[in-house]
Amino acid sequence: MAIRTSFLSLCILRIVNRQIIYISYDGMTDPLGQSQVIPYLIGLSSSGFKITLLSCEKKDRYALQGQSISNLLRAHNIQWEFIFFTSSPPILAKYYDLFLLKRKAIQLQRVKNFSLVHCRSYVSAAVGLFLKKKFGLKFLFDIRGFWVDERVDGGLWNMNNPIYKFAYKKYKIKEANYIASSDTIVSLTENGKKEIQKWGCYSNTPIDVIPCCADYDLFSILTHDENELQKIRLGFSKDAFVLSYLGSIGTWYMLDEMLDFFILLKEVNENAKFLFVSNGDENIIKDAANKKGILLEDLKIVNATRSEVPKFIQVSNLSLSFIKPAYSKKSSSPTKLGELLALGIPVICNTKIGDVEDIIKYTQGGLLIEDFSIIGYKNSIEELNSFLKNYSPVEVRERSKKYYDLKSGIEKYKEIYFRLLK
Repeated sequence: MAIRTSFLSLCILRIVNRQIIYISYDGMTDPLGQSQVIPYLIGLSSSGFKITLLSCEKKDRYALQGQSISNLLRAHNIQWEFIFFTSSPPILAKYYDLFLLKRKAIQLQRVKNFSLVHCRSYVSAAVGLFLKKKFGLKFLFDIRGFWVDERVDGGLWNMNNPIYKFAYKKYKIKEANYIASSDTIVSLTENGKKEIQKWGCYSNTPIDVIPCCADYDLFSILTHDENELQKIRLGFSKDAFVLSYLGSIGTWYMLDEMLDFFILLKEVNENAKFLFVSNGDENIIKDAANKKGILLEDLKIVNATRSEVPKFIQVSNLSLSFIKPAYSKKSSSPTKLGELLALGIPVICNTKIGDVEDIIKYTQGGLLIEDFSIIGYKNSIEELNSFLKNYSPVEVRERSKKYYDLKSGIEKYKEIYFRLLK
């Protein structure tokens, strides 16, 4: 053990002065940046890595949270550089953002002399590959989802439009180049890894699987009394059965189908209420509910910061995660699932999304539906009583750590960094 400890200490000493640039097209003032970038980088920085973070920020969110994020990163010795996000014109705006990111990265490289570029998703990977070719950096492609196919599957790129058709072909070529040129790939799912290994551009580059992890210190189970008090604060009665949804609305997240499920649940449990913890436009939820005849008094919609999410969502008796199934979703790891299981909250999910089916079965953390139909919803609702009777939040939380514990995710990234910088 002493020899192993000395060896690891020597490795740390060898890389302590190595500089790493982490590039993210997602902003750190976005919820995703705060849950799926910053916690990892804080852990990596505390292990001796010298990290410079380059991101793309939305002006309105930066105005609200920029200073607090800056203070947080500075406190953990992470240098934060950013550009502002451009939204129009479509597609061309991304090329302009790419130009700005590349220019900023070159400026930083000439000062810092980075050894490794860690790229979150595709736009960032374009900068990372450039840095590898020009300056000889190791290139870590953190692919996240199949971004190009997500644009099409999610209806964001209409393939009948020649501009989007051209963009799709162009980015598929770029995708192949990123895969072929990377020194290591990180996939969110085992299903995504297996799919990449089938691609013609893949040539035995190491692929590590690290899902969207949850901070189990932040997402901890409340006591019964704390839970009851929070229910009252939110305006629920103690006997309310709280169905919840956590996260953004739109594109992939099937609001109409979740509302249909709630209507059927309400028929068998008149105390059912639907809680949305989302930073989206609450009018979208209210309008959709109104069209289906759902009373607004049966809904509760709250906006929450990352630190506030656990105390709001913890009052749930059950949560939903309905995501549009598509080819690109093989690589999807819903952030909400790890957070909900960390809180011990049972989840009803649909199949054909990343590794969700295997995870739910292993953790016994919820129920699965095969299709979005009245019959499918009713079958799940009929199963609920017996399922919840034997449900153990503490046991589900412990089993879910195998997949989602943030500390394990940080350790996996550390191993990758050691491997690439040795």
